[in-house]
Amino acid sequence: MNVQPKNSHHRSSAVSQLSEDKRFYSEARVIVKDLFRPSAKLYWIDLTMSVLFAYVFASIYLALPMTNVIAWICFPVAAISIYRAAIFIHEIVHLPNGTMNAFKLYWNIVAGIPMLVPSFTYDSHLHHHSSRHYGTVQDGEYLPLGHGSMFGILLFMMQVLFQPILVFLRYLIGTPISFLHPKLRQWFYTHATSLVINFKYEKEVAADTFKRSNTNFELACSFLVWSMIVLIVVGIIPEVYLLKILLLAVVVLTMNHVRTLVAHRYRSDGGTISHLDQFLDSTNITGSWWTEFLCPCGLRYHALHHLFPGIPYHNLGIAHRRLIAQLPPQSPYHETVYSGFTPVLRELLQNVRQNPGLLGHHHH
Repeated sequence: MNVQPKNSHHRSSAVSQLSEDKRFYSEARVIVKDLFRPSAKLYWIDLTMSVLFAYVFASIYLALPMTNVIAWICFPVAAISIYRAAIFIHEIVHLPNGTMNAFKLYWNIVAGIPMLVPSFTYDSHLHHHSSRHYGTVQDGEYLPLGHGSMFGILLFMMQVLFQPILVFLRYLIGTPISFLHPKLRQWFYTHATSLVINFKYEKEVAADTFKRSNTNFELACSFLVWSMIVLIVVGIIPEVYLLKILLLAVVVLTMNHVRTLVAHRYRSDGGTISHLDQFLDSTNITGSWWTEFLCPCGLRYHALHHLFPGIPYHNLGIAHRRLIAQLPPQSPYHETVYSGFTPVLRELLQNVRQNPGLLGHHHH
C-alpha cells in the first residue's frame, strides 16, 4: 500500500488510470442524471405496507402457540416484512438533511423505535461511504473478511445470536445508567449506539450528538423495553413472547448478515482506497425474486449505490439496466455484476483460502 511510483512510466500510467476513472464516472453520471429525485409517495406507501404486513403477521405468530402450523406460516412473512421496513433506515440516512422530515419521523415511530433501531444509530453508515474511512477500522460496516479465515466468517455470522440480546440490554440497563453521569453518556454513545459489524468502531461525538430528538428516541426505546418486562412480570403477556421475539430478531438479522456478506468482496486490507476501488470492492447482484427478499429496497445494486449514493432505492433497478445497456463492454461497471449470491460467496471463500493481501489496481 501507498508505494510511491519509482519512475515516470509508473507515474504516467497512474495519471492515465485516474483520467480513465474520471471518464467512467462522468459517463455513468450522465446516463443516470435524472434518477436522483426520491418519490415521497412511494416511500410512504412502501413503508406503510411493509409495516402493516410486519405487525399483522408478527401478532398472529406471537399470539398462537409454537405448535400451531399457522404461526409458522406467518413467521416468514413477518420476518421478511420487518426486515424490509427496518431497511428503510438506509434510505433515511442517505436522504439529504432537511428533506422528507415527516417521513423520517414516521419511520422512527412505526419502525425504528418498535424495532429498537432509531435512525441516529445508523449515522455511522456515512463513514462506510467516505473514501477516508471505507474498509478501515473507522468503517463500522466492514471487516477484512477476504483476508481472514473461515473462522472469521463463521464468527461474523454468529453475531446474529447475541446482537438482539445486547441491543435489548442496551436500552434496558444502558440508557438509564447513562444519565447518571455525562462521561457514561458519552461512553454509551461512542461504543454502544451504532449498528455495526465491526465492534472496534467508535462513533465520533459531535457537537449535536445529544440532540433532543435523539435522546427522545432513545428514551422511547428504553420505555418500550421496560414496558415489556413489566407486562411479563405482572403476567399480562407470557414469558415465551421474549423467546419468540428473539427468534424473529435472529432470523431478520441472519437475512441482513447474508446480504452484508455478498454486498462487498471484502478485499481491502485496512488502508484507504479510492472511490472507484470502493465501487469495485462492491457487488451488483441481478439474481431472482429470491434476491429481492434478501436484498430489499435496491440493496442488490450495492456497487451502484456506492458509485451514486444519492439515487433513491426505487430508481436503482432502472439505473442499473441503463448502465448495463449504455456503458461500453470494457467499462469497470460490468466487473461488479454477479448473477446471484453463490458466485460472490464462492469468490470470497476462494480469497480466504488464498489469502493474497491487496485490493484493487491503484491506491492513493
